[in-house]
Amino acid sequence: MRQILVATLLLSFVCISKTEAQTKPIVHSASDSLLLSPEEMKYLKNIKQLTFGGNNAEAYWSFDDSMLVFQSDYSAWGAKCDQVYYVNWRENNLKNNKPQLLSTGLGRTTCSYFLPDNKTIVYASTHLKDENCPPVPERRTDEKYVWPIYDSFDIFTADLEGNILSQLTNEPGYDAEATVSPKGDRMVFTSLRTGDLELYTMNLDGSDVKQITSDLGYDGGAFFSPDGSKLIWRASRPKTEADIKEYKDLLAEGLVMPTSMELHIANADGTDVKKLTDLGKANWAPFFHPSGNKIIFASNHQTERGFPFNLFMINLDGTGLTKITSDGTFDAFPVFSNNGKYLVFASNRNNGGTRDTNLFVAEWIGD
Repeated sequence: MRQILVATLLLSFVCISKTEAQTKPIVHSASDSLLLSPEEMKYLKNIKQLTFGGNNAEAYWSFDDSMLVFQSDYSAWGAKCDQVYYVNWRENNLKNNKPQLLSTGLGRTTCSYFLPDNKTIVYASTHLKDENCPPVPERRTDEKYVWPIYDSFDIFTADLEGNILSQLTNEPGYDAEATVSPKGDRMVFTSLRTGDLELYTMNLDGSDVKQITSDLGYDGGAFFSPDGSKLIWRASRPKTEADIKEYKDLLAEGLVMPTSMELHIANADGTDVKKLTDLGKANWAPFFHPSGNKIIFASNHQTERGFPFNLFMINLDGTGLTKITSDGTFDAFPVFSNNGKYLVFASNRNNGGTRDTNLFVAEWIGD
């Protein structure tokens, strides 16, 4: 069993004149040596694989950290395309058990998130337009990688039995990617209602919608800081005439090309926008470190051909770039628990050589 020494903890006592320095060993579980590289064990321990088949991603914590809500297309659970599920991650083994379905089972869903009551979720779905899964974009002759932006996505809330409680958006075009402030008062989402993919915030009941971004390009995957005062998100910013034309032409087809994205940060009202990264390639899936002073994110900027994706961390001033994972395939969607003790992420590791993407939870032992 591998042990890594953590930084020395200095203990000072009022009634004792001397300071005693002690080191505390970090004990790793047996699964760590199977699922983590030695480099990754500087930051993670006691890793647990939650899912064992299909494409599982975008897992987000309940406010009390007892549950995770996520999307999956796992056919063994009856999904024909992405549907929303939740699981008590400590108690349930999804290797042999099916999680609770929260979406309708119709259409396609994305980007589910818990509301503060831990009894309600918000997610986007296409089921109102068509009960069938929307078509996947055909392989392009130019071999460019694209994401579909379905105009039938709207945002809904549901209870933990899967009953839809409300429809929060009803605008023409794409509305999705909603996440909730840790303060529990606002949510942020991406919408095409102005003809470009911009960020908006609104109250939890869908009222008081405010536009946050306005620059040309895809703004999406936004999250609030722990104190709710800032937003971090991924963005494309086409600048040349050719890039602008390509972006607009793809958007007219309901597509975006996510191969060139950088992280941007701003106040929650959209003021003081700053470009956080300038690494090249695709930098996305950002999430705030519990301190509020760092960002963890997925990136392929160190690669030649686009893979692998690994997790990195960076300070809010753009310094201190640190590599967190070093798996040779795909790591993305990192999300810290609200108490800061755990990290959930999606990965292609340990999938038996398939293309399955599974969810993993590990204790966070990094700074």
